Amino acid sequence: MHEDSRRSRTRSFLVGAALGASAALAAARRPRPKERRRENPAGLAAFEEAPCYRELVESERSAP
Repeated sequence: MHEDSRRSRTRSFLVGAALGASAALAAARRPRPKERRRENPAGLAAFEEAPCYRELVESERSAP
């Protein structure tokens, strides 16, 4: 019985290794998407260009 469990674990390991290797090969052959240019600013720059932010900055500048 000890032999059967070892054989079962070995078979499971080999099947998992084969499955993982096939997934890695499929991912490597998959074409990568081309980089596209961002039309909108990213990060804080997007927030700083928002009209509500501009209004807030203008109101803070005019306040004493």
